Amino acid sequence: MKLVSYNIQYGIGKDGNLNLPRIAEEIGDADVIALQEVERFNSETGMTDQVAELSTLFPDHYVVYGPGLDLDASFRDDNGNLVNRRRHFGNMLLSKTPILSSRNHLLPRFGLVEQLTLQRSMIEGVISCDLGLIRFYSVHLGHSSAEERERQIGYLMDVLHDAPDQGGAWSGNKAPAHWKADGSGEPPMPRPAIFMGDFNLTPDFGEYELLAGRWDDWYGRATPKNGLIDAWIGCGNITDAPDGITCPSVTKNPMRIDYAFVSTDLAPALKFMRVGLDAVGSDHQPIFIEMGAV
Repeated sequence: MKLVSYNIQYGIGKDGNLNLPRIAEEIGDADVIALQEVERFNSETGMTDQVAELSTLFPDHYVVYGPGLDLDASFRDDNGNLVNRRRHFGNMLLSKTPILSSRNHLLPRFGLVEQLTLQRSMIEGVISCDLGLIRFYSVHLGHSSAEERERQIGYLMDVLHDAPDQGGAWSGNKAPAHWKADGSGEPPMPRPAIFMGDFNLTPDFGEYELLAGRWDDWYGRATPKNGLIDAWIGCGNITDAPDGITCPSVTKNPMRIDYAFVSTDLAPALKFMRVGLDAVGSDHQPIFIEMGAV
């Protein structure tokens, strides 16, 4: 099973050109794709609906989208008729098998005086795939504040642990026929989960330990049984540089800030992970993960 995560920076590549087909080509064939920084109706990206364009570029994939930023972009046409439209900035999940249910999670945020802050989010999709029922998440954490990221990770971990006990999108034996129509019963909410995306932190940030467990100089990473595994490490990679770099920005030190974290019950299925070092479609590099039956 092949997974890809890519912060596409609205399709603007290292050459400054907007090119969504290039993004699709760099991703290639994958079973589940997590995208971040997907826009709708921003004048800086030609007022295009990137969700619609990407859906067309992946015609064999099911799609869900969840905006963090949601602003008015309505206008009146030449006849004075109101055309309702929203400017969006958010995350996308694409899957070759049906996305049985989806929820858009708005993450905690801080309002800062000088630094840009955005409403961040993660889109959830429950997918029946070759490894069984799995919750997939396309995640984008904040870039401006460690304290904000700590709260966002706290929310993410609550979702990891609590969602299965909360049940699916609807639940209850006494649900009326209206909710049982057009489907095969109560939507599942499985315990296995995979979080992919731009976490805006490196492994030496304190927030990393909130995701992957504390480091012990003698025993290594002490990951709780109900915690998460960094797929890069779970696939046997020891160092972050140079083959693990996902954000080689010329204005900063090259960093690994894009991840796939899997629940510990999925760790044995991890087979291989690499960074698409040759990709030029964004300021980030895509990550590719292969998983298989244990």
